[in-house]
Amino acid sequence: MRIELDHLFVCTAPGAPEGDELVRFGLREGLPNRHSGQGTANRRFAFVNAMIELVWVNDVQEAQSENTRRTLLWERWSGREGKASPFGICLRPVDPQNAECPFPAWKYRPDYLPDPLVFHIGEAEVEEPMWVYLSFMRRDYREQQFLEHPIGIREITGVTLTTPVPLRSTTSHKMVEQGILSTREGPKSLLEIEFDGSPRNEIVNFRPHLPLVFRL
Repeated sequence: MRIELDHLFVCTAPGAPEGDELVRFGLREGLPNRHSGQGTANRRFAFVNAMIELVWVNDVQEAQSENTRRTLLWERWSGREGKASPFGICLRPVDPQNAECPFPAWKYRPDYLPDPLVFHIGEAEVEEPMWVYLSFMRRDYREQQFLEHPIGIREITGVTLTTPVPLRSTTSHKMVEQGILSTREGPKSLLEIEFDGSPRNEIVNFRPHLPLVFRL
């Protein structure tokens, strides 16, 4: 089955002050959100086909609750400056009629997600990105959320992950094989995001504020 990127998330400091760098760069920010019962909140930046989400833990008790604990969101967020990967990569089916989860996963239903919808969380250690499959998500939903950015970029067309540890999980290998992203090894976790096929041949580096590089 064919799948595609729906959104990316990056773990940040509380309130995601790092997002101000994206605004200064020329992105238009969407409405923030709180994930009731999960203990996280976000700032969001929408594109035609996908979204970048800055996520932090705003309620430690909820993030460590029985329902949320298995997601490792607390470990991922609290360990983002250490060995944990600060990234989540969320996917959707290209064909809504063929929405079977493409990797080994378990079902997660947070309080804020209405029945009967569920997330499928890929089996992977916290040193690798968090993989989330949204069988119910559609591209046209992302298109409806899109707001033109002053900088003029519109669509995410490529993602490269730099990882300090080799990706070992079946889930990660399947996603690389499917072309969701490419990977390389390096000293620190980093996501390089290509927009619109990179026609300008420009590179914008948001480190040390965010482990992100944009290719325009």
